[in-house]
Amino acid sequence: MLTWGGGGVPARTARAGTPHRALVGIGLALLLVAGGTLPAAAARRADPGGECPPDQHDCSVWDDEPGTPGGPDGGGDNGGGDSGGGDSGGGGGGGVCQWGGRTIPCYDDLFGWFNNGDGCYYKLTEGPVEPPEGQQWYLQTCNGGDVGAQDTVTLDEPPPGFGAPPDPEELARRALARITISPPRIAVAPRRSTGPGLVGLPVWMWASEGRQYFGPVISESETERDVTVTVDATFDRIVWDMGNDEQVTTCTGPGTKYTVTGPRAGLSSPDCGYDKGYPKAGTYRVGATTYWTVTWRGGGESGVIPQTRTSGTVPIQINELQVVTR
Repeated sequence: MLTWGGGGVPARTARAGTPHRALVGIGLALLLVAGGTLPAAAARRADPGGECPPDQHDCSVWDDEPGTPGGPDGGGDNGGGDSGGGDSGGGGGGGVCQWGGRTIPCYDDLFGWFNNGDGCYYKLTEGPVEPPEGQQWYLQTCNGGDVGAQDTVTLDEPPPGFGAPPDPEELARRALARITISPPRIAVAPRRSTGPGLVGLPVWMWASEGRQYFGPVISESETERDVTVTVDATFDRIVWDMGNDEQVTTCTGPGTKYTVTGPRAGLSSPDCGYDKGYPKAGTYRVGATTYWTVTWRGGGESGVIPQTRTSGTVPIQINELQVVTR
């Protein structure tokens, strides 16, 4: 007799001498197909138990039954622009310019060049009288560009950063900040709503398709004065954390969604699965991280800005596979 606990999944009697491989296959088929027989109300009551990584403001998981994940590309995360992977602004002044804990442009068409030392922008201007010999008038806009704190001052020499050409890498980061790269929206089978999985049986993992999750290449550019920088964000790979100190690193895309009526129902995933299954019973939390390479070029320079996006985690319950003969 083949039995497993939880979820109201029925036991199944096996004939004496049934090979272990056949029992495993039957167990997986019954386990994954069982989801289609559970009452809809029970599925709605299931607690998804999704968790986001610490200190991450956006993560994507699915309930046990994902349904329609969101927008036309299966999205819904962040709407756009929250990719960053670093500073969301900056550029122009030969380095990173910051004020009040945020990155700001090092050059502004109205205010001129920013000085990190005092938090003010400086731009050559004309004063009320001739400046002293060896000095020049500057329009000084302080508080990181707050036009409410503006004055005209004379200086013996240009402030630090004044007249510096745009920094191509900072322009690249500004362009990157306008690219949406979202954490993958993940799901697994078996799911909590369909009952537990069994030790040694394969697990399916997949994520929603969409440009912000897996590409193809996403490009953007940023121009300041006479310098234009172009960035290309390319998806590299997805790594699944199975919650037991093991990872699946062989998936090259979103994977295949499991369906109880599909041609591989009861078998392993064709492209993204934990085929050997869990060796021990327990509750595990499954998550995924996507890896992207962002290349940039312009202003006579080029470089690479690696990016990662980490999903939340979803639980999976695994029970022992018990074979009893009479």
